[in-house]
Amino acid sequence: MPRAFRSLDNYNYRLWAIGALVSNVGTWMQRTAQDWLVLTGLTHHNASAVGIVMALQFGPQLLLLPWTGWVADHVDQRKLMMVTQAAMGVLALALGALTVAGIVSLWQVYVFAFLFGCASAFDAPVRQTFVAQLVGDADLPNAVALNSTSFNGARMIGPACAGLLIAGVGTGWAFVVNGLSYVAVLASLACLRKGELHAHPRTHGSGGGHGMLDGVRYVRNRPDLLALLAMLFLIATFGLNFPIYIGTMAVSVFHTDARGYSLLSSTMAVGSVVGALLAAGRERTRFGALVVGAGAFGAGCLLAALSPGYLWFAAALALTGVAALTFTNTSNSLIQLSTEPAMRGRVMALRLGIALGTTPLGAPIVGWVADHAGPRWALGVAAASGFAALAVGMRYLALARRQTGNAQPR
Repeated sequence: MPRAFRSLDNYNYRLWAIGALVSNVGTWMQRTAQDWLVLTGLTHHNASAVGIVMALQFGPQLLLLPWTGWVADHVDQRKLMMVTQAAMGVLALALGALTVAGIVSLWQVYVFAFLFGCASAFDAPVRQTFVAQLVGDADLPNAVALNSTSFNGARMIGPACAGLLIAGVGTGWAFVVNGLSYVAVLASLACLRKGELHAHPRTHGSGGGHGMLDGVRYVRNRPDLLALLAMLFLIATFGLNFPIYIGTMAVSVFHTDARGYSLLSSTMAVGSVVGALLAAGRERTRFGALVVGAGAFGAGCLLAALSPGYLWFAAALALTGVAALTFTNTSNSLIQLSTEPAMRGRVMALRLGIALGTTPLGAPIVGWVADHAGPRWALGVAAASGFAALAVGMRYLALARRQTGNAQPR
């Protein structure tokens, strides 16, 4: 098997990957349908409403941060994921039932987004660190990259399926399909060979918010992690708001239907898959790749903002997808490989809190910019975030080289 797919030699990882792929397709179907429902069904092209939905869905990553990382380091991760995945499946089915029945309203979407976000806040750090139990540290970067390949491969399939489903039978059925897709990941978790898992030590210190403070102190003493998280904050807050960028460009600038909108989301996913496969083929993960990814992200968003037509915009999205995946994948691998195993859950919760939980800060802002200045200016904000992150990364590299004389800092 090619080196880029070496983690698939592992039975547990292979089983997990199959279940995750099915679930990821459903997740992207729901995301596409939810944004389209809010943008065209419950409002009149209101980007701020989409921003509020994103804020409610990702806000719990920060709101529940004192507990999510501690839980990830102290509980049976496989059992916790079975609970969180089942909860998200039930929520998707309930939202689907309301939408199919034609009685869904905007406030209900807000409530479901928040509840889904709460379940995801406990699921995400566990799901990220559980990969190390499946394959061990040696193949961790490869497994992380393959996870991203699966997630973004589903991003090509899910929006396209959602567009066809919305056009054919209605938005609600995309939520129903997503709810049913969780059966696959639950089955894969139930069938894992528990004796072949690579167990990591569990900590027994203080719990809840006090335990999370240990993670904050750990990061505070790591200049490389501080620089990484600062870069992630900039891009996650103001850059990774593509439901707003793509949705507003699709309906306000290019005047497309649901299929045209979903095709743009799938096109960006093509670039993300390319970026994930490139990452999977790397033997080592370096901070320099993070800096390159940040700069390329800024350039891709700038090109998207300046695109004169639909096809040019789609091409710019593909480039941006490669850059965004390079950046996010590298941040994930660097943190997991350079963090003590007993601290991984809490440090990864910090990363996810920043990567997803800062959306409540950025999404309403870029939504407001899109509504009042136009979607191209909102993409300009995203481009600026990439270039600002590039500056932070360059500064860290310069200081590290000055202090250690090593051209390849940690």
